[in-house]
Amino acid sequence: MRMERTLVKDTVGKVGEEVNLFGWVVARRDHGGVTFFDLSDRSGVVQVVAKSDAQDLRSQDVVRVSGKVKERPKGSENADLETGSVEIEAQEIEVISKTETLPFPVDTDGYDIDEEHRLKYRYLDLRRNRLRENIKFRNQVVNFIRNWLVGEDFIEIETPILTKATPEGARDFLVPSRIHAGKFYALPQSPQQYKQLLMVAGFERYFQFPRCFRDEDTRKDRQLEFTQLDIEMSFVDQEAILNLTERLFTEMAEHFGYKVLKKPFPKIKYADAMKKYGDDKFDLRDKKDPNILAFAWVVDQPLFEWKDRENRWDAMHHPFTSPNPEDLHLLESGEYGKVKSWQHDLVCNGYELGGGSIRITDPKLQAKIFEIMGHTQQQIQKKFGHLLKAFEYGVPPHGGIAPGIDRLIAVMKNEPTIREVIAFPVSSTGQTSVMDAPSRVDPDQLEELGISIREKK
Repeated sequence: MRMERTLVKDTVGKVGEEVNLFGWVVARRDHGGVTFFDLSDRSGVVQVVAKSDAQDLRSQDVVRVSGKVKERPKGSENADLETGSVEIEAQEIEVISKTETLPFPVDTDGYDIDEEHRLKYRYLDLRRNRLRENIKFRNQVVNFIRNWLVGEDFIEIETPILTKATPEGARDFLVPSRIHAGKFYALPQSPQQYKQLLMVAGFERYFQFPRCFRDEDTRKDRQLEFTQLDIEMSFVDQEAILNLTERLFTEMAEHFGYKVLKKPFPKIKYADAMKKYGDDKFDLRDKKDPNILAFAWVVDQPLFEWKDRENRWDAMHHPFTSPNPEDLHLLESGEYGKVKSWQHDLVCNGYELGGGSIRITDPKLQAKIFEIMGHTQQQIQKKFGHLLKAFEYGVPPHGGIAPGIDRLIAVMKNEPTIREVIAFPVSSTGQTSVMDAPSRVDPDQLEELGISIREKK
């Protein structure tokens, strides 16, 4: 007997009807000639009752179940399931795919299982309910944000993945070019220059969810590759950026049942945060209630920080951040450590969700910042000449913000690391989930690229 497929969640409205279900066996219980098992698909879980054909089933077998939807006997309903008021009286069970013994159980939260082991079999790990709900929730949040921004007259624009190596705070991932031998692309640490060029192009309100790449040590809130929400606006000041971001995050949080601790978000000066909390990533909650989001802004941050090892000044965030106009005279007097920036960081529950700023639009001021960071005029033109040239053709005042999506979801779901909210994350040792990467490549491929490998001593 074959018929059109019914999703598990839709069985509640089909009492008395014949249905055809497909999914995974997630539990089996034998009761004197009658077998009960739960069937799971993408929409949920429902109980199946079988008098035969179920003795050889094991957890995680893939099956088709045809049968009649019946109301559960009074007193046996399961309030924890959306389908807990019904069950399926199986008439035919077809085993589509048998499973081998799993390397670990997938019916627990999984926290007690070695993470490297879980990531090796991530496609199984993702079957556990906690991770499935995390991934679904992430999708819902991203869709909410996208629809909200479109409603605010923003346009979503994709920017390149293969781009140019530029100093933005971390090491670049380099990609060799076959066509241009000896030259390299770089994977973007962020779309920083592209989004500023889009402001020069006149789009005024841009957003995207870009993949960003940074060759740095992994942490609980940091990955080699990650996703951020990129927002850039023209003809705005810092207050306008903060107000729009607050409206977005407040409406998003409340839509999903969270309470925002303080509205409007508190604005705390960087120096005050360091003095009071000893960190610029602080938690304003008295109790660590996972349903409360304590957003706050960190402002009035230094424009530069001194790098002892390199014996030079570097941008505290990135070199495109505008200094506060009130401190421009300090650039001329050489008092770089006193210059404040128009940077704004968004923190929540002890994490930095992201940062942004008003950008530099004066090509002479931008060149001056690069000089203070130690770049020669030749290096400035080589690395940033395209941006400085663009600023000569009518550039609007602009700024933006780029919160991390992985960090946001991890905070909202109260997860210990961002790896718990990414489908296939890089492990804490930098190993790609499931795949054997990084790995050596075929010598012929290196030869084609004109690359030779020199072993480190």
